[in-house]
Amino acid sequence: MRKMVLIVFANSVKHGQHCVAGKDISTKKWIRAVGNRDGSGLTDRQIRVKNPYGVFSVKVLQKIKVSFIEHLPLINQPENYLISDDIWEQNYNLKYENIVNYIDNPLDLWIDGVSRSDRVNYHLIKNGKIVIEQSLYLIRVDRVDIYWRDRGVIGKGRQRRGVFEYNGIRYDLPITDPKFRDFKEHSLESSFLCISLGEEFDGYCYKLIASIINMEMYI
Repeated sequence: MRKMVLIVFANSVKHGQHCVAGKDISTKKWIRAVGNRDGSGLTDRQIRVKNPYGVFSVKVLQKIKVSFIEHLPLINQPENYLISDDIWEQNYNLKYENIVNYIDNPLDLWIDGVSRSDRVNYHLIKNGKIVIEQSLYLIRVDRVDIYWRDRGVIGKGRQRRGVFEYNGIRYDLPITDPKFRDFKEHSLESSFLCISLGEEFDGYCYKLIASIINMEMYI
């Protein structure tokens, strides 16, 4: 058993459950909390946080103390840690102006050279031609344009997506941040994005906007 204090940067939707990820405050390394060895999402009960006022669901920018059983890295998600049944403990919040101390500065967001910018070819990962050293990034963008994609032609419902530019590359990614479940089409200036590389699906790992952290929402 190992206890860590994390700053939560994402509590996103994953197959009707939660994907909670944050950074260890001592190392600033990413931790993704998972429910089993396959990297499953977490239930409502598993993301409870206790503070002096009661027990609540975890929120982005909270500092929380979590007990992990073991590190269970996957080739596409090396940050996965299996949580224990212990309830999480809140230890204050990170101030918005201090987020900048935790941002990542990758050259790009897992561009593999053969796929569209919203995905990574899983076979390249599996064959070792692409090594995923981290599957989570916290980046800052000047603007993100949120819209709904109509997927009726493939028999699926509308999908929330965000378009942004990072280091000269345009990305158009699904949004799994539940705050934007009913969000109207809108543009947000100067935002922090938690970008996550998802599980394998039909030969690809798709990139996701796991959270959008914007001053007008957190101040």
